[in-house]
Amino acid sequence: MHAMTAAHRTLPLGSVVRVTNLKTSHSALVRITDRGPFIPGRVLDLSLAAARRLDVYQPGTAEVKVEVMATPAPLDSGGKWAVQIGSFPDEDVATDFADHLTRRYRTAKVLRFASPAGGWWIRIRVLDDDHDRAQQMVAETRTSEGAVFLVRLD
Repeated sequence: MHAMTAAHRTLPLGSVVRVTNLKTSHSALVRITDRGPFIPGRVLDLSLAAARRLDVYQPGTAEVKVEVMATPAPLDSGGKWAVQIGSFPDEDVATDFADHLTRRYRTAKVLRFASPAGGWWIRIRVLDDDHDRAQQMVAETRTSEGAVFLVRLD
């Protein structure tokens, strides 16, 4: 919370990015230490310290420019990829949807787990962590309960 960190869905953990608030032109270097945000249309979740430095703390959101400065792993190859769906407020609904996905994607591993923010999430691990297959699953998976996101697990 007090470090210059952020969450991003697909950049390798440990990556360093320059984030610039497009309205104020304030910028800062932050390290990607977590996954998220899991809200459609959002690119980063900033720590409290980063949000204050970039003048995002009071408004809560801002349009930003993100520039990758350094990564511990290649961006264009490798990685462990999954499809994350959440948040389901009802465990039974999440279980039913996870069972449906297990039948639909027989070679994928489908997990259902409690979200740290409450509710339930589903994660689909595709065979051989194939990035293209995971992206295809994101495009073809729909649910009225939760949003569907591509996430990198490493």
